[in-house]
Amino acid sequence: MDPLVFGLVLASAFMHAGWNTLIKSGGAPLIRLAITNGVAALVMLPVGLYLGFPDPASWPFLIASMFVHLFYYLLLASGYRVADLSLLYPIARGSAPPLVALGAFLLAGERLSVMGVTSIAVISCAIGLMAYRIPHGNGGVKSILMALVIGALVATYSIMDGMGSRLTGNAMAYIAWMFFLDGLLLALWVLARHGREVPEFIRHHWFQGIASGVMYTASYGIVVWAMSSTPMTYVSALRETSVIVAAILGTRLLKEPLGGRRIFAACLVAFGVAMLQFSNL
Repeated sequence: MDPLVFGLVLASAFMHAGWNTLIKSGGAPLIRLAITNGVAALVMLPVGLYLGFPDPASWPFLIASMFVHLFYYLLLASGYRVADLSLLYPIARGSAPPLVALGAFLLAGERLSVMGVTSIAVISCAIGLMAYRIPHGNGGVKSILMALVIGALVATYSIMDGMGSRLTGNAMAYIAWMFFLDGLLLALWVLARHGREVPEFIRHHWFQGIASGVMYTASYGIVVWAMSSTPMTYVSALRETSVIVAAILGTRLLKEPLGGRRIFAACLVAFGVAMLQFSNL
């Protein structure tokens, strides 16, 4: 892998964990998510207008993905209200790739190699290690179940976006409109539910909102750019180091408990995801 690509993809992993840390810290995660997505929508709208609309064949996937994303954001915000970052993030992000692989095996007839099955076992053991003896004050079983459902939603919209972007002549146009529509729908939802709180929140937390929005957009944009010139397997595997970063930020910066075990388990998750990616080679 080219050193520049390697460095930028690694930076993307840090940024993805970073914007999730900002969402988790300071309360009101749903409003923070709406601001983050609003910034991303404003950044990507000019890109979408410049590139034009995606092919009509991709719009059913784009619209379906938009609503799956909404459920994802709502559940993610609920998760961050009750669960630790160092628990929720690694399980949610780490469970998505094996869920995609299992879905492809069960629904599309794709075969899983021995290495693929082993990687799923490694990720499952890592999740079990995170779940072992969780104090009730940290969300307990509810946190684990929410993280797994979030992972399932990530897997669902990833498959939808992958299929939709393949049906359009310009994948970047699909991505730009996806960002805009996601941000618009979430903003309308939050304004309808928390309209009176939003202006005051923006006045006090505007810088964090812009920072998380820029990191959110840049982290995804870097991955798309990297995949245009580098094998997707390598990019995806390196990108999953974000689960380690999130575990470190949660236990060290946010002072969440069980730091050593969670960091070790997050490393196992990243290793398992990398194994799963390379099992397709």
